[in-house]
Amino acid sequence: MTADATLEAFRLADSFLPVGTYTASYGLEQFVQEGRVSDATDLEALLSTYLERQVGPADLIALRAAHATTREGDVDAACRVDRRLTAVTLAAEFRKSAEQSGERLLSLQRDLREASFLNQYAERVADGDAPSNYAVVLGVVTGLADVDERSACLLCCHGFVTGLLGAAQRLLSLGHTDAQRILDDLRPKMIAAVDASAGRTPDDMMPFAPLIDVITANHERADRRLFMS
Repeated sequence: MTADATLEAFRLADSFLPVGTYTASYGLEQFVQEGRVSDATDLEALLSTYLERQVGPADLIALRAAHATTREGDVDAACRVDRRLTAVTLAAEFRKSAEQSGERLLSLQRDLREASFLNQYAERVADGDAPSNYAVVLGVVTGLADVDERSACLLCCHGFVTGLLGAAQRLLSLGHTDAQRILDDLRPKMIAAVDASAGRTPDDMMPFAPLIDVITANHERADRRLFMS
């Protein structure tokens, strides 16, 4: 990649990016409340499941497809990928979180730079023709910024894991060193999820993590919630 594309990837991976992901725990809050996750070992196992069963088989495939369709200039195809990702995401809170963070990323990118494809896609979102899932918006944005597809997928995994580690530090007695250790230990899982998503089409998106879906449904009905998901 060029220096500009590399720096753009760093910016998109930064927790300083104001897209609201800090408000989402993607079910982790409920796992902690129900006593299913109580320490760093439990947390690492859960994050591994997310990568293997949800992020890899759904978000990364959608990101790759959105990246490719952006490079081809096919807005219709990007919108179809977006709708497909929503269709295969069972948990209502996951859909809402992904769409809200995607909208914020889309709005931020439009404020920072002018791109015809980005504007066309934003118009389709405004018309209700695309839900603006974060993984799809990230695919569009990285495609326009010349960040290569594989790097964009690794960026997505890194952002997801660091976001949940941040949530875990508010929910558990998890120190910064433990968080970094988990992040380091999960590198092979992230790489494996990225590799497994290669060559797959939007029709292949099949996330399957029943316990996560059930726990997330419980979170929707919780009396007290720190996170929106």
